Amino acid sequence: MKVVAFNGSPREKGNTYQSLRIVLTALEQEGIETEIVQLGGLTLSGCRACGACRSVKEPRCLQPDDGMNSFIQKILEADGVIIGSPVYFGNVTPEVKALIDRVGYTTGSRLKNKVGCAVVAVRRAGSNFTYAAINFFFGIKQMIIPTSSYWNMTLARAEGEVQQDEEGIKTFTTLGENMAWLLQKVNQ
Repeated sequence: MKVVAFNGSPREKGNTYQSLRIVLTALEQEGIETEIVQLGGLTLSGCRACGACRSVKEPRCLQPDDGMNSFIQKILEADGVIIGSPVYFGNVTPEVKALIDRVGYTTGSRLKNKVGCAVVAVRRAGSNFTYAAINFFFGIKQMIIPTSSYWNMTLARAEGEVQQDEEGIKTFTTLGENMAWLLQKVNQ
C-alpha cells in the first residue's frame, strides 16, 4: 500500500511538512509506503473549467503542463492521499486549491473508496475552514476520511513550533495509526 502526501506550504520543511512527517511516520511503522510531494511554491494554474479533460479517455488536464498531470497520476496510483496546508486567510493555499479543483475535474469517480485526510498548520485561527475545504474535496470524490482524537491541526507559527505542540503531535500520530488501520481494512 502507498500513501502520497502533498505539502501545500511554500515553506518546504516548515510546520505543514513536519506535521505530515508525523502522520507518515505512523503509517510507515505499519509497513505502508509513503511519499511527500512538494506542492507549495510551485506555479500552478487553477481549473479553467474548459471541460477539455472530459473529452479524453484518460484522467489528465489539458492545460499547458505545469506538473499537475504527474500529481493526478500519483493520486490515482496511491491507496491513500493526504493534503497538508497552512492557513492562508482562513483557507488553503492557492496551490492546494489548484490541486483540489483540477484533480476533482479530471478524475471523475476514480477516487471512490480511496482513503484521504487533511493536515492543517495554523498560527491561530482558520484551521476549521481549511480542514473543511480539504475534506469537502474528499467527500465529493466519495473518498473515505479517517479521523483522529481531535481535528487534524496544529498551532504553530515559527518553523519547528509543531514540535512543541504535544496535542498536535498526538493528534497526527493517532491520525496516521487510524489511516493505516483503515487502509488495511479497505485493501483486504
